[in-house]
Amino acid sequence: MKVGLLWSFRNPPQWRRPWNDFYADQIEQAVLSEELGYDHIWLTEHHFSPDGYSPSLMPIAGTLAARTSHIRIGTFLVLLPLHDARHVAEDAATVDILSNGRLDLGLGQGYVPSEFERFEVDRRQRGSLLEEGVEVIRGMWTQESFSYAGEHYRFEDLRMQPRPVQEPPPLWVGARGKRAVRRVARLGCHFLGVSEPKGQELYDQTLVELGHTPADFFATQLQWAYCAPTPDEAWADCQEHLHHLLFWYQRWAAEGADSIEKIQSDTDASLPPPDQLRASLDQSIPGVPLVGTPDQVAAGLERFTKSMRMTHLVIGMNFPGLDPAKSRRSMTLFAKEVLPSLR
Repeated sequence: MKVGLLWSFRNPPQWRRPWNDFYADQIEQAVLSEELGYDHIWLTEHHFSPDGYSPSLMPIAGTLAARTSHIRIGTFLVLLPLHDARHVAEDAATVDILSNGRLDLGLGQGYVPSEFERFEVDRRQRGSLLEEGVEVIRGMWTQESFSYAGEHYRFEDLRMQPRPVQEPPPLWVGARGKRAVRRVARLGCHFLGVSEPKGQELYDQTLVELGHTPADFFATQLQWAYCAPTPDEAWADCQEHLHHLLFWYQRWAAEGADSIEKIQSDTDASLPPPDQLRASLDQSIPGVPLVGTPDQVAAGLERFTKSMRMTHLVIGMNFPGLDPAKSRRSMTLFAKEVLPSLR
């Protein structure tokens, strides 16, 4: 199994550092992950977030390509409907060249209504925008002369130069709903999952229905985790930062579920305060954030990796606003004491 770490470059107001210093430190930590033996650096995207959740992935990916030599660089994920797929194809090809063929391009349709509103994109069309965008990117990467006629993209004789080093780079798509998960299989893309066994089962089932062999396709799952020498220390280090992360994901999920008028009340009601997270999160359930000693995190990951098919594991460890020294210690503990068992 390939194991990578996720970076979202979130710098919340309550812990804010100068942006140039913060980005420099995050880059150094990502470079350290290569030295520690991780397989992937994964980058993730949102827009107009109060904590600066990374809105522009390709410049970061290009910087990491120049600072590393063998670790793979992936996007988990680019919100494709908010971009012109032709630009994404060119930017991704450039990163693949700079990295000498180490890019994994992960794409998704997005879900937060405010992001679509601010980019003046019709959220109702995000599925078709994603589908056409995948076809455009794949065509530009693989065909000398590529023409396309769809609802959103229409062009003739498009000849992209330079082309990627990989022929082509792996294309991944993230999805949760049934229709979206089936679309990933139908597009012939690898699957970016978010800790939902039923979603993975549906993806694999759809591949079989289409005449494919699931073992020929990658499947990754996201798991949040944090290690420290003792459980008390682990929770004291990260509970405020984990609470911030969970609050915003729940808020965006509520907004994406078209219950905008209830976002604040629902989120506040469903999420306990930081000092009560430890008692409220049942870490025996696959996908629930794992906080504790390396042995405790390893035990949780053993349950998690057995709960569904996965070829790749993405660990979210760099919680928003967390002291860089603490996240580096967690990365190192995990690499030394947990990573070998996953392999």
